[in-house]
Amino acid sequence: MGVENPAEEAQILLRTRLCNPNYIFTILSDSPDSNYSKLKYIMSSSVTEACNNSALLLGSRGCGKVAILEMVIKDLLQEYPDMICVIKLNGLLHSEDNCALKEIARQLCIENQLVFSKMASFDDNSQFVISMLRECGLAHKTIIFVLDEFDLFTQGKQRLLYSLLDAMQSVTSQAVVVGVSCRLDADQLLEKRVRSRFSHRKLLFLPPSQEDLQRILQHCLLLPTESSLPPQYVASYNKKLLNTLSDDKFKDIVESLCDSDSTFNHLLRFLFVAVCEMDTKSGFLSLDNFKTALSSIQRQPKLEALQDCSILELYILVCLRRLEVKEQETTNFNSVMKEYKSVHDSFQTADYYERNVCLRAFKHLLQRELISLVDNRGHSQSVEFRPVRLLISSHELHQGLKSYRSCPAILHKVLAV
Repeated sequence: MGVENPAEEAQILLRTRLCNPNYIFTILSDSPDSNYSKLKYIMSSSVTEACNNSALLLGSRGCGKVAILEMVIKDLLQEYPDMICVIKLNGLLHSEDNCALKEIARQLCIENQLVFSKMASFDDNSQFVISMLRECGLAHKTIIFVLDEFDLFTQGKQRLLYSLLDAMQSVTSQAVVVGVSCRLDADQLLEKRVRSRFSHRKLLFLPPSQEDLQRILQHCLLLPTESSLPPQYVASYNKKLLNTLSDDKFKDIVESLCDSDSTFNHLLRFLFVAVCEMDTKSGFLSLDNFKTALSSIQRQPKLEALQDCSILELYILVCLRRLEVKEQETTNFNSVMKEYKSVHDSFQTADYYERNVCLRAFKHLLQRELISLVDNRGHSQSVEFRPVRLLISSHELHQGLKSYRSCPAILHKVLAV
């Protein structure tokens, strides 16, 4: 039974899309220069040409490494259903060599309908994996090893990595090792003996470009013309959405979003919240929906903490920021007080407090963790003399002062100088 309100049906469709990584990344996989195309070529060549390959997928968390890899594996399983076996490990669970090898043996047994022995030793499992590589190679079947959190497998003696890559040197074996890591130097963590057996293919996953971002937004949010939705509603919705996407205010929202986190995951969370905020009575995504989504997804505890600060505490934070700009080697309460007096003398501020009042405000900022002690040494030393650092960025401080209701105008000038 269909949904009577077309806006509700559209909202369900959009949310389903945003929860489906395959749909999201399809728009970026059509180019021959895309990471999808490159990875598929590396992995499919092992199947079609009976060769061994290894590659690393590198990039920050949430940039689509695993989603692209899953798309490639799904496509290969459809194209070569009886010629591929996928073994998945995660460094958070299987970084210990014996545990990892046992998990590989277990998954190989399930895949090939064999009996798995929990009591098998490391050497037994190692021999079993090597023999399975040989048997699968002779049967022209490729084993794909996916090592998520790859950098965690490089800890210790790296026996697992060495065993896998060394076994792949055999003419009879047919396998692909794909490492996934958020550390860009993951290949440098390999021992010399392991590195010499690694093919050094690396795919770097970068944040989407402006052009890709626009394509993704339209791909995710435009309604299909051929669907159960009323054609008039679809045409009106798409026209209004395109106007919103081209609005400079919307571009400012997206720019602000990408300034804090430019990964795909962050963008998709933002779009999902915006779609959930859509007014089903009007049936359209408005600029206000995106503004609400931005404020919801960008909750910043430090900015919220600034709203509860006193005027004096704001002065102390501004003085600390000014000392940072001056690149003063050590910053402590005494140096902050000198800067505070300097600000008072230069700008003739009306807000000037006694030293003991300032010290209480300084300690309160330490408790709120807007500033922190540089180290834990010198417990016997008074707080006044211990070096501190500012835990809030210049941008956050500017934003905090702007949103502070009763912030003195002079503070903006002091921070700007």
